[in-house]
Amino acid sequence: MQDTSLNSTPVKYNKPIIYFLLLWALLNAVQAFTLEIHADEAYYWVYSRFLDWGYYDHPPMVALFIKTGYSLLHNEFGARLFTVIGTTASIYLMWVMLKRYKVDAINFIMVISGIFVFHIYGFTTTPDAPLLFFTVLFFYFYQQYIEKDSFKLAVILGIVIACLLYSKYHGILLVVFTLASNIKLLKRGSFYAIVLLALALYAPHIIWQANHGFPSLSYHLSERSNEQYNFEYTYVYPLGQLLMAGPLIGWLLFYKGFTAKVQDTFTRTLLVNAIGILAFFFLTSFKGEVQLHWTLIAYVPLAMMVLIRFTHPGAKPKWFNRLAIINIVMIVVLRVAIIIAFPPLLKVDAIRSFFGFKEWAQLIQKKAGKNYVIFNEGFQNPSKYNFYNNTTHGFDYDARYYRRTQYDIWPIEDSIQHKKAYVVINGVWDPAITTDTLKTYAGDWYGGWVDDIRTYQKIDFQVASYKESVSPGQKKDFDLTFTNPYPFPISFSNVNQKHKVFLEACFFKSIYQVGMQKSDDSFNNISLKTGETGHFKFNVTMPAKPGKYELIFSIRTEPFPGGRNNKIINITVE
Repeated sequence: MQDTSLNSTPVKYNKPIIYFLLLWALLNAVQAFTLEIHADEAYYWVYSRFLDWGYYDHPPMVALFIKTGYSLLHNEFGARLFTVIGTTASIYLMWVMLKRYKVDAINFIMVISGIFVFHIYGFTTTPDAPLLFFTVLFFYFYQQYIEKDSFKLAVILGIVIACLLYSKYHGILLVVFTLASNIKLLKRGSFYAIVLLALALYAPHIIWQANHGFPSLSYHLSERSNEQYNFEYTYVYPLGQLLMAGPLIGWLLFYKGFTAKVQDTFTRTLLVNAIGILAFFFLTSFKGEVQLHWTLIAYVPLAMMVLIRFTHPGAKPKWFNRLAIINIVMIVVLRVAIIIAFPPLLKVDAIRSFFGFKEWAQLIQKKAGKNYVIFNEGFQNPSKYNFYNNTTHGFDYDARYYRRTQYDIWPIEDSIQHKKAYVVINGVWDPAITTDTLKTYAGDWYGGWVDDIRTYQKIDFQVASYKESVSPGQKKDFDLTFTNPYPFPISFSNVNQKHKVFLEACFFKSIYQVGMQKSDDSFNNISLKTGETGHFKFNVTMPAKPGKYELIFSIRTEPFPGGRNNKIINITVE
């Protein structure tokens, strides 16, 4: 009889896995090489041009992934190289962990290749790419740590956990649910060594957050979840997870995975993580929209539990292979159709964004030359412009109805002051400014020149409270405190200035502005040296109609629509 234990699995038994991994890597490499950069990937590429311990939206691991790959190959494939390598390595490590449970190789291939979310992050480089890799690495070393309490494994786990948290904040869920599944870890002295090492390695990111006013916490825990609840967020969530798990086999994976029996400490860890992470984001859906891919790390333990369950007699339905093959074919056909730009698919915004922007970026660069280019509404377009022109001269003007981004922290805005810049928008702004029409495969865009740029996006007004209950039409004073963050003096004076500046209080319901008031002219008397703190008392009239509103103070400089210069203030008129 052949020994199929962990350390002596026959080479023949591994051959299907080796062939599968080669095909998996090849498909991802082809897609990584042929598709244009996605907007989010381009944004993280700009991260890599300003390496730091943290960023407004995410920790820095994604920047390191891109920086390393792009240093080898200066194109889309270079930006995605370590994602292709990482996801392939992740699948292999999952197989290594499962071999001790005598999981069948064909079953492994059918399940893993049928999980749709693994295909999405098989080639795109976002924070989820390193998150997936370090999630699998965590389980790989944790499986060994359960069996052997050693200092070496404790050090490795401390490093891996730090990398997990440097990848995406969701990684903390993995740590919490793992501890919940094995509370006996608290009795191990080496467990505390893991915690201390992980915290020590993660400290630079915490310090970065503190030095920048904890922007990520404010965004993810407050502003991002501040939107009005819509029941659609909750009922779409389970449907979306069925798609992420596999369009045809997802329901079976959930059923088999969640009803699997715990065999040992490791399988209990897998089950608690799979259920816990999916349940956590379901509950989160009652606060706001949950993006479907946020649950990515739950599919690692879920897939492993299903495969372990399939080793039991009668656990795998006889028809599963046929259904799984159809499921895989559907996904692969979709991926190939995207590669060849199948016309009907280009009507889908998420897919169309992979096409036409290289030509678009080069056309704008011909108009702008070496000058800075200002884009409206979002980090996506300036990031694509920067990527395809290998520059950081593209700048995101975050309007008051949008949100803040890393462009409000980078020094790009510092360099653009009082210079001539080319403005590009995807809608009609001011015909006197946007005199050029740029017709591209990515749509029609409008551009024009603005002299003597004057913006104040980095100004951050602080107030005493970010929640206020007021009466209809009540007048309320807001004492705005702010510091000059620029490496040069600033002035809000309009004397001898080509473009005037105004301070405005703007009320929003959802994304729609429903009211605006200008401050008095005394605001224009303020001048601040670098690092100097100023105050301005703004008497604001509250809305006349009862309801919930969001208040944003906005510094507007002609000809721009006005930025967002404070964290959202929640106003309840009753």
